[in-house]
Amino acid sequence: VQLQASGGGLVQAGGSLRLLCDASGRTVSAMSWFRQAPGKEREIVSAMTWRGDRKFYADFAKGRFTISRDNRNNTVYLQMNRLNFEDTAAYYCAARRFSGIGTMARNYEFWGQGTLVTVSS
Repeated sequence: VQLQASGGGLVQAGGSLRLLCDASGRTVSAMSWFRQAPGKEREIVSAMTWRGDRKFYADFAKGRFTISRDNRNNTVYLQMNRLNFEDTAAYYCAARRFSGIGTMARNYEFWGQGTLVTVSS
């Protein structure tokens, strides 16, 4: 599975960004977004089953971020609204073949490169 993340950039606090993850290769059962800020561990942001019947959001993402998938192509999105300085991080998309949604980085076998999100205060 090859994953290509994009959509990061510089945004002012309170603004929005939409991240994209293009997936190609074999079938996966779940996709996720993680983030890692400088000096911090990688943490789950959101995850969903490929069918879209189950979704997970970290507490900090609830009500602000939305994960979705375009059924016409193999693209997973992360819509991020009301961004704040603490959201500054490299964001990574990940995929797993096994059923269920994992919330730990070790639950995912395939990773895209990070896309940097910088929120200015």
